[in-house]
Amino acid sequence: MLLSMTGYGRATQTANDKTYTVEIRSLNTKQNDLRLRANQTLHKYEVTLRKYLLDAVKRGKLDVSVDITDESGGGAVRVNTALLTKLYESIWNDSPVSMDNQNHENGLWAALLRVPGIIESANERLSDEDWAIVKATAAAAVQHLNEYRTQEGEAMATDLTGNCQTIKDLLEEVGKYEDERIQSVRDRMERHLADFMGRGNVDKNRYEQEVLFYLEKMDVNEEKVRLKQNCDYFVEIITNDDDVKGRKLVFISQEIGREINTLGAKAYSPNIQKLVVNMKEQLEMIKEQLANVA
Repeated sequence: MLLSMTGYGRATQTANDKTYTVEIRSLNTKQNDLRLRANQTLHKYEVTLRKYLLDAVKRGKLDVSVDITDESGGGAVRVNTALLTKLYESIWNDSPVSMDNQNHENGLWAALLRVPGIIESANERLSDEDWAIVKATAAAAVQHLNEYRTQEGEAMATDLTGNCQTIKDLLEEVGKYEDERIQSVRDRMERHLADFMGRGNVDKNRYEQEVLFYLEKMDVNEEKVRLKQNCDYFVEIITNDDDVKGRKLVFISQEIGREINTLGAKAYSPNIQKLVVNMKEQLEMIKEQLANVA
């Protein structure tokens, strides 16, 4: 199973005259990141919610909003009467200004109501029961997000597997030009030798040793074997049961790139160079896709 890093999930539940909504957007990123938007009622549980979401989503840049709406219409605000009374009595008793008329008293009450902490939201503190519902709603949103990411991941897995198979098919064609390549190099060395030194001035045995040494350095069998193995391993990782595999696939793709580059450097054949260019094209497609794999 392959997971995309991009996705969207939303869940809503209604209970106790309240509506709980959790919305999650996920984007691709190299590291885990989370931006949480919620009111102060969730402050006590924010760290727990963050940890749960990051663990559940595994990898991606998350934009999460949590909304709790009171549908009853009642108890929207609460007045801290204890604090209000204490402030009123303190000011009234200690004030040097005479407050023996109704206007002064009403003005004092109005001023005190504007003091921070006097008027509070009735649901400023989230109950344990509310938190349980928020967490269940978040879990449902994560499930919807992962369903979205799985669908997109399946499409990416098909493309990535196809790219790897194309590289292997191109690799098979390299064998067609192996003998031609070797003979071409031999002929070129013979011409250069005749032009600069003359064939009769060369030790034949020493010359053959040098040719064999040179051709050995041009041998690409090792690169072909490793390239095929890396492609097979790449597909094996795609199809395994790990949830997070993006980084591992990136590492393998880098190894694939090294083998393709070495193959191109040793090619000495225009036909093999064309195959190498096509392999690199497939590899670039792989890299583009991997930027979005969790």
